[in-house]
Amino acid sequence: MRWLPALFAIMRREALRFVHQRERFISALVRPLVWLLVFAAGFRAALGLSITPPYQTYITYEIYIVPGLCGMVMLFNGMQSSLSLVYDREMGSMRLLLTSPLPRWWLLTCKLTGSTVISILQVYAFLATAAAFGITMPTVGYVAVLPALMLAGLMLGALGLALSSFIKQLENFAGVMNFVIFPMFFLSSALYPLWKMAESSRLLHNICAFNPFTHAVELIRFALYGQFNFAALAWVLIATAVFGALALWGYDPARGLIRKRA
Repeated sequence: MRWLPALFAIMRREALRFVHQRERFISALVRPLVWLLVFAAGFRAALGLSITPPYQTYITYEIYIVPGLCGMVMLFNGMQSSLSLVYDREMGSMRLLLTSPLPRWWLLTCKLTGSTVISILQVYAFLATAAAFGITMPTVGYVAVLPALMLAGLMLGALGLALSSFIKQLENFAGVMNFVIFPMFFLSSALYPLWKMAESSRLLHNICAFNPFTHAVELIRFALYGQFNFAALAWVLIATAVFGALALWGYDPARGLIRKRA
């Protein structure tokens, strides 16, 4: 009975922090819109006027990159939530949370769930704004994408949680964020399909295919078109388990780095 109140309390804390940081929401909304409305023009000229999506028809390039930009929103929000974890650890609130009688894995799961819900709300706000500009997806996709967004958010949040457990100072995390975010984003299928990458470099294609963010984007992309990608789901689940295990190990005072710092 104590587990659910802890979940709701941590989620409420994440929601209050998000409400008080309006700049965070604005940046999460403006960033993909800039890529969608401005940066897409160059890629459309380079790749052609149309591209084949998961279903058998042709759509414009702007619609193709909408799932990738949804993944961008979740990626940046996952890293920013982890940045707040580093700040909480420096201030002592994270240590106080982990000393509660509840299992550590449940507390970290509650933290991931709260940040993932915030990410999903930001994604739907971006989809609504894109629809206002005439860039719409199939109606069923707006509902079918919800489980995909949840899984992708948990995977990216677990990655950020694992990174935050190995970083000592808040200043160092900003550099690590850039080192992780931009390679994961550009070496993925968020902006261009993998078959286009294979035409230029087989090595880059293999790196993109191994990138967990690629499979998170593909899971979102197929879900937005009302389809299911089992291979992407398997990759996302495996990556979530690996990143979650690293986070649990990092925040374990008996084996992780927290004991060494203490």
